[in-house]
Amino acid sequence: MLSSEEVKKNAGVFAADLVKNGMNFGLGTGSTVYWLIRELGVRVSQGLEIRAVPTSAQTVSLALEAGIPLTDLDQVAQLPIAIDGADEIDPQGQLIKGGGGALLQEKIVAAAAEKMIVIADGSKYVSQLGRFPLPVEVIRFGYKQVMRRLLDAGICRSVKLREKNGTPFITDHQHYILDCQFDHIDDAPAINTFIRNITGVVETGLFVRMASSAIIGHSDGRVETINFR
Repeated sequence: MLSSEEVKKNAGVFAADLVKNGMNFGLGTGSTVYWLIRELGVRVSQGLEIRAVPTSAQTVSLALEAGIPLTDLDQVAQLPIAIDGADEIDPQGQLIKGGGGALLQEKIVAAAAEKMIVIADGSKYVSQLGRFPLPVEVIRFGYKQVMRRLLDAGICRSVKLREKNGTPFITDHQHYILDCQFDHIDDAPAINTFIRNITGVVETGLFVRMASSAIIGHSDGRVETINFR
């Protein structure tokens, strides 16, 4: 049986085959994408010509270290694909993302791509969303009002301001993140719409009708592709 990191590496290396010579593509964030970046760096050193639109400052740093040329959405006409990780993936292709705090830029890049491919280990593929806390990115001013609205609506069990080293976590775009704990999420589209309509909310970590497919690595060495649309 493979270790967790070996499983993630298998998925990342498998996904690298989707990035073709001359392609502009969205490059996600997270522990599985790390291995994709490493593999693409090797291929760039061997002559692969690509340009990546990164989804976070962390990805910028890793991609530059690997020698992957970068660009941004304002400089490209189209993105055939975006490849990113996820914290949870359900059988309908609905996702919870944002455990690393990059959900806003991840969603912008995913929305700009013709296809969003999710890469993850098998533990992220679940029968129903909701065990992983749902990240909600909010404006820092008046964030407690958003917390109150979420709790008063009764859609989640608890809401917690994300912290790092004892102080509020600040996203790349200078916002806070509220982590909303559910028992389970029955209607992801409705919850996504409700939360996004709360004044002060920037974006949610629910990715609905965005993923085209998922590449799932397993501990027995298999890499499985699941198509959603």
